[in-house]
Amino acid sequence: MKNTKCISLFFLLLPLILLSQNKAAIEIQNNSDLERNETVVAVKWETVLSHFPQIDTSNFVVINAATKKQIPYQLEHKGLRGIQNLLVQVSVKAKTTLRLFVQKGKPNLVETKTYARFVPERKDDFAWENDKIAFRTYGKAIENTNEDAYGFDVWVKRTDKMVINERYKIGNYHKDNGNGMDYYHVGHTLGAGNMAPYIKDTIRYSANYHQWKVLDNGPLRTTFQLVYDEWNAGGIKVKAVKTISLDAGSQLNRVENVYTFEDNKPMPVVVGIIKRPGPGIISLDEQKGITGYWEPTVKEDGTTGVGSILTTPVKNMLVNNEQILAVTEVTNNEPIVYYTGAAWDKAGKITNSVQWFEYLNRFSQELKNPMLVSLK
Repeated sequence: MKNTKCISLFFLLLPLILLSQNKAAIEIQNNSDLERNETVVAVKWETVLSHFPQIDTSNFVVINAATKKQIPYQLEHKGLRGIQNLLVQVSVKAKTTLRLFVQKGKPNLVETKTYARFVPERKDDFAWENDKIAFRTYGKAIENTNEDAYGFDVWVKRTDKMVINERYKIGNYHKDNGNGMDYYHVGHTLGAGNMAPYIKDTIRYSANYHQWKVLDNGPLRTTFQLVYDEWNAGGIKVKAVKTISLDAGSQLNRVENVYTFEDNKPMPVVVGIIKRPGPGIISLDEQKGITGYWEPTVKEDGTTGVGSILTTPVKNMLVNNEQILAVTEVTNNEPIVYYTGAAWDKAGKITNSVQWFEYLNRFSQELKNPMLVSLK
């Protein structure tokens, strides 16, 4: 009789057991005082699978439990065959928890908000963008020419659409054709926040990148790697691999650099921002690792804000005639992570130095107070 009751109970619970295997609940908890807007959050895919083992990667949706509307998502691979993370773009008010459901269904088309590509038709440029801003850096084909440059370039934009391909096709991207332009000069500097060894108080620039690899290409996060051949950095032989990620909605890139060199001691490096002639506004916060610069206005082209945030202790910040520099250290073959990017006043979101420096400070606070993700 007892066994009969157990069997009956099992069959009563079976639909609930099967239902639990066809849905997963995600909770994203914002314990900070900061409201998070259009933030890309990563959910470990192995955790999703543990709660929803029957998931069909081509036929599932992410639903906001409160509004019942779909949430845009991306399957992140990080250059690997298997899925590493489920990326969702969400807004979460301060001191609240957002609840999502992952369940079977036909997903809506997610608008492309990040994109990158190698540009062989323009001397091996590598260009990338999101719905806020765009960047490029320089490859092997431009070396030893009068166009060579060492740092990160900024392409300002005032549209949430992707513009890289259109601008390269038109060719004259130094003129604003309605959605922005390239009026940022890099030259022989670190531009908008590149990093380089700093040996004996001198920046030791590498050649340009010689290899590239796209790890993920949108729609919410784009990640790629740039490989730099060995160079002599003031008597130290150095190699570098730079992994750059740009999320939808963000003005800043996440940059992870791995330097390989033959030395047990840490190596000094700098993150640099080119300084313009004229009255720009500079903000330096060594304690928080934030370097901010609101450039002088360029006539009808507008004003660019550039900034970097280090996640490692800053040894020094300095300003010379050419660049604004933040000095830190790296260890052989260990990653160092920092953030760097830009904004344009003509985009209409960040229109003065106060807003730009507030954005950088807020971004730094968000890094220190990440949202907590759990599955039920």
